[in-house]
Amino acid sequence: MKTRKFLAVAVLALGFAFTSNAQKSVMVGGAAMYPNKNIIENAVNSKDHTTLVAAVKAAGLVETLQGAGPFTVFAPTNAAFDKLPKGTVESLLKPENKKTLQTILTYHVVAGKMNASDIAKAIKEGKGKATLKTVSGGTLTAWMKGKDLYITDENGNKSKVTIADVNQSNGVIHVVDAVLLPKK
Repeated sequence: MKTRKFLAVAVLALGFAFTSNAQKSVMVGGAAMYPNKNIIENAVNSKDHTTLVAAVKAAGLVETLQGAGPFTVFAPTNAAFDKLPKGTVESLLKPENKKTLQTILTYHVVAGKMNASDIAKAIKEGKGKATLKTVSGGTLTAWMKGKDLYITDENGNKSKVTIADVNQSNGVIHVVDAVLLPKK
């Protein structure tokens, strides 16, 4: 009887350990990103993504990014937005620029869930480059330099993935160090 009880407890503990590993959170912007929360529920807690969250709200994309997805999001940090010409962000957040802001933000989103290993595999199959179709209808080019993953926009601007594989309940986020812009 004691052996069965011990075995049952051991099995439960082992099951918990596997579940805990599968649900491992990643720290982004000083906050834990939980895989059982959606993209918006996690992003609002990152102090490094306050500009992105404000932009998503201004563009009316909160409901979309809380949806079932799955989505792959290349999420620019506040520092990435700061690299844009002075006044750009303020201008984009104005109601009259909502459509442009939506286009820019959805240019950072790919339908489906692509972890870094999926992107690396696509790069290998593409002989060094992978073309990713964005939700806005544009394309991004993924490539590697050593072990680092980069994304290039249609204008040739590159962005480095600084934190990969931040899993969400409705997809995955890859933190990037530059804003990607569609061709005008």
